[in-house]
Amino acid sequence: MNECGLCEQQLEHGHLCPSCTRATTQRLDRMPKLWAALSAFLAPSSGGSPHYGRTRLAEAPLPVRENVLNLRAAGGIAGILEDWRAAMQADRGWGPPVVETDIGRRVTVAARALAMNMDWIASSWPLAGQMAHEIRGLERDVLTIVDPEDPDERRNRRGTRIGYCVAQFPDGEVCGAVLRSHPGEAALTCRWCATVYEPKDYLMLKQLQPEPA
Repeated sequence: MNECGLCEQQLEHGHLCPSCTRATTQRLDRMPKLWAALSAFLAPSSGGSPHYGRTRLAEAPLPVRENVLNLRAAGGIAGILEDWRAAMQADRGWGPPVVETDIGRRVTVAARALAMNMDWIASSWPLAGQMAHEIRGLERDVLTIVDPEDPDERRNRRGTRIGYCVAQFPDGEVCGAVLRSHPGEAALTCRWCATVYEPKDYLMLKQLQPEPA
């Protein structure tokens, strides 16, 4: 069996599970809007830089925020999406993609090309997991600027990996999704099939793990 390259759920075939395929497609669909949203954050903060001691070094501030500029520049969001599109087309035996002149247009075209091929990417491309990871990371980089999140909330939502869900579907197939514990939750709930494991089930869960967890 394979593992989903993003959520590590066990798969009978392919490289991304349906849920991660949809999530990656949605992230690609949002990329042009996220790229556009960054333009409002190009100007540096007017709050000034902190200083310590009696002397403050006289430094001219950058006219733009460097991290935002890097994401909006040709080698940022556009370049990452275009690299994945070029790799995908090469592995499919297609010619190299035509690169637009306008950076915003480049983001839109590359994101759309990848989204339109997500079925093939998820089912047949060994690089699907790496691509999905980088697209998720790219979205996270943008959101930390345009919609910052409290680090503690993000860590708590992620949770601690416990093992794999061992619930069986009616056809006998095991769910295999990764189980995570979250602060404040007395039981483990599979986010994929909704099976709930109470504390009394933990020993059974451990014994049925396909690998040490």
